[in-house]
Amino acid sequence: MISATIRDIAIIVIAVETVLINLLLGILIWQIWRLVKMVQTEIKPIIQDTQETVSTVRGTATFVSENVVTPVAKTGGKLAGARRTLQVLSEGLRPQRKS
Repeated sequence: MISATIRDIAIIVIAVETVLINLLLGILIWQIWRLVKMVQTEIKPIIQDTQETVSTVRGTATFVSENVVTPVAKTGGKLAGARRTLQVLSEGLRPQRKS
């Protein structure tokens, strides 16, 4: 008689646990579905904005390279060439020292 009562109580406990686990599994599936929807609605615009920003930065870098860096580098090269030319020409004008 006692074993039958314990058996019945165990069956009831297992049934309650099964219902509770199924309920929690349903809640988990619902939360995963909400997460997927959030990713679709919020992450995609962020990625698109990031791509636009990268494109803008690339265009800015190209503009700066073409309109600032390249002319400065060319001017620096020409100045270095002119300086070296003056050094070479002025060496012939200086009196040579005797050692």
